[in-house]
Amino acid sequence: MSAARVVLVGPMGVGKSTVGQLLAGRLGVGYRDTDDDIVAGQGRTIADIFLDEGEAAFRAIEKQAVRRALAEHDGVLALGGGAILDADTRALLAGHRVVYLSMDVEEAVRRTGLNAARPLLAVNPRKQWRELMEARRSLYEQVATAVVATDGRTPEEVTQTVLDAVELKET
Repeated sequence: MSAARVVLVGPMGVGKSTVGQLLAGRLGVGYRDTDDDIVAGQGRTIADIFLDEGEAAFRAIEKQAVRRALAEHDGVLALGGGAILDADTRALLAGHRVVYLSMDVEEAVRRTGLNAARPLLAVNPRKQWRELMEARRSLYEQVATAVVATDGRTPEEVTQTVLDAVELKET
């Protein structure tokens, strides 16, 4: 069975996709994003799944996408921001190199504008982002083998810090 070399977790807009692609390039492996898998498999956007079926239905789809990707992919894997909410998913991450990319709310505003295209942030985005992070931060930390702050750093700097963090774990 193959296993992802590095799994990236963190809030929406933290740069998992950008850093994941850079990291995969540096490691000479493939990149995969479970959000992309879900969109391809469902034939519609994540926002549409949320609107049409609700968050619980989306989380069930997401759980299966993460399970499949962890089993099949041996490169860099990025998970959706809420994937760690599921206890089974958190258990599946045990034994993997999981890097939590963190950022504060001011950085989130700068990067994403906290716009309504993100279904969980449709009303009062700053307040909702803070509440999401309060609910999720400990879960990100629980699954992480390393935490890398992204605030005020370029994607290249974050990628190098992730490489340094995971190389320390390869002893």
